[in-house]
Order: sequence, then structure tokens, then C-alpha cells
Amino acid sequence: MKRSQFIKGLGLGTSAFLVAPNTILGQEDKPAQYQKDIVSQFVGAGHSNLDKVKELLAEFPNLIYSSHDWGNGDFESAIEAGGHVGHKDMVNFLIDSGARPTLHALTMLGKTDLVKPILEAYPQVIHSLGPHGFTFLHHAQRGKEDALELLAYFESKGLTETKVAIK
Repeated sequence: MKRSQFIKGLGLGTSAFLVAPNTILGQEDKPAQYQKDIVSQFVGAGHSNLDKVKELLAEFPNLIYSSHDWGNGDFESAIEAGGHVGHKDMVNFLIDSGARPTLHALTMLGKTDLVKPILEAYPQVIHSLGPHGFTFLHHAQRGKEDALELLAYFESKGLTETKVAIK
């Protein structure tokens, strides 16, 4: 290869790299993060305001995957909000809309056939906490009659606390 051809090739390669570095490196532009107040509104509405959840989800569809950071490692999604307050319609709507179900929310719904096998396969998970430090026992209590079987299961496993401080 002649020196002039090498320099031309180098110039074209450099130009392409400067024009489209993300394409060349296999990276795509990252979308902007949702504003914290939008996520906070969505998660807040997940506790009790199904109409607001539907409204925000229509405008921002990927809120379904978002979590609000309350600080000190206390993260909460809308499905978790509905779960720890016992709002079954909210949790079912969010699952139907594509939210990631959590074991705590499924406990509140009384989904024994889904929750119990996971806890039997991974026994230490029974001590995992939901948002704000709410335990499986708390979620089973919020599930009322639908979660009586899980409530008895958690009590048989020695759970007594409904909330544990997140340190």
C-alpha cells in the first residue's frame, strides 16, 4: 500500500468514527431518564389511585418498570405499592399491563401455587423485605381471605414481624 492510499484510508476511517461513534462501537443513544417527580407520582398513585396510574401509564408506558428511591436502599415500584396496601385491583392491572410481579405482591394476591414453591426452593427468601421493610407476613395479612393459606404458611415458618427497619 502506498503512503498516500494509507493516509486517505486513515482520513476516511477517522471521519466515519467521528460522525458515528455510537454505531461503530455498537452503542446506541440512551433515552433520557424519567423525571423523578413523574416516577414518584406513579409509585405514589400505585398505593390507591388506579385512574392516575392508568393516566400516567398511557403517557409514559415504561413507568411500568420504574421504581422510586425513597432513600437508604428503600426502592418501591407501583406494583409493590399496591401490594403492601392490599390493593388487588391495582396489582392485577399492573401485572396485566406488563409489570414485573414480585413475590410480595403475589403473596398479597394469595397466589400460593406461585409463591410457596419458590420459598421452598430458596428458603432464605422468606426473610427478604418488600418496600419500606414490609415482610411476607404483612403482605399475607393485606391479602385477607385470598391469602389465608399463605398467612398460615408464614406463621408456621415462624414469621412474627410485619415490618423490619431498613438500616
